[in-house]
Amino acid sequence: MTSNTHTSRFIRKNRSAAAVALAAATALLAGCSSSDDTSDDPLKGEKASGDTVVVGSNNFAESILLADIYGEALKAKGIKVTYKPNIGSRETTYGLLKNGSISVLPEYNGALLAYLDSKATPKTIEETTAAIEAKLDSKLTLLEPAEAQDKDSVTLNAATAKKYDLTDKSSIADLKDIAKDLVIGGSPEFQTRHQGLEGLKSVYGVEFKSFKALDAGGPLTQAALKKDTVQAADIFTTDPTISKEKFVVLQDTENLFGFANVQPLVYKGSLSQEGTDALNAVSAKLDTATLLDLDTQVQLENKDPLDVAKAWLKSAGLG
Repeated sequence: MTSNTHTSRFIRKNRSAAAVALAAATALLAGCSSSDDTSDDPLKGEKASGDTVVVGSNNFAESILLADIYGEALKAKGIKVTYKPNIGSRETTYGLLKNGSISVLPEYNGALLAYLDSKATPKTIEETTAAIEAKLDSKLTLLEPAEAQDKDSVTLNAATAKKYDLTDKSSIADLKDIAKDLVIGGSPEFQTRHQGLEGLKSVYGVEFKSFKALDAGGPLTQAALKKDTVQAADIFTTDPTISKEKFVVLQDTENLFGFANVQPLVYKGSLSQEGTDALNAVSAKLDTATLLDLDTQVQLENKDPLDVAKAWLKSAGLG
């Protein structure tokens, strides 16, 4: 799909809206580019050059927003930046980081650790970082984590929660006897990850009637949960649709989904010290309440994530 500045800006804004149509979502997953990147396909193109930082993102709205925050924070320091947005899942972006095709990616520490070592059970953020670094490819490094967390969850629609008398104080464990009657939805990877169906079975003894492959907590998953196509879903905990649709997030009492602090993952040598300091400064300012507010602006108010990123950075003294 060939993009120019106008069309790619239109795509960037609308791909993050909660009401994105399936056709648009399909086109985006095929790899439309951002206005700051001339590549037609985020999986192709040259590797980052010595004077350019390539900021990538996974295929969901918050990752795109965070990538914009990182990129614009770097630009504010005079660093040349290009974007490769909406690439795909961690299984794809991790490989692109390893080969230097992208320089920086917004990550979530617990989910990254589960990808690298599904048996790790850290008790603190510091232990999580140490465990990641022990398994991380030698060409990659982590910067400072933010206080902001956006965790996977098992979330029910309002009708299902009411039917089984479950509230936001209930635990995932409370599904043990009723999950056999429920369909759960999530990204295709959720079906095979420990932080997904495998962990729900091994940690909580919860097995669902069936699984429906949708997207990573995005518009397809939200719509399916709202319409009762699925009764439970993996919805991220900073998703504004939880309050809007009165979804019920169950307590992860066994900490299956671990920590989920936003944390930059970087290809070594791609950032100057000034660039590193700029992203660490973002982490120092970004908390969960702020991230939820920014997500709301993008996903419910349909604001352009790039504009939201710039406005927040300016308000935080980082832009």
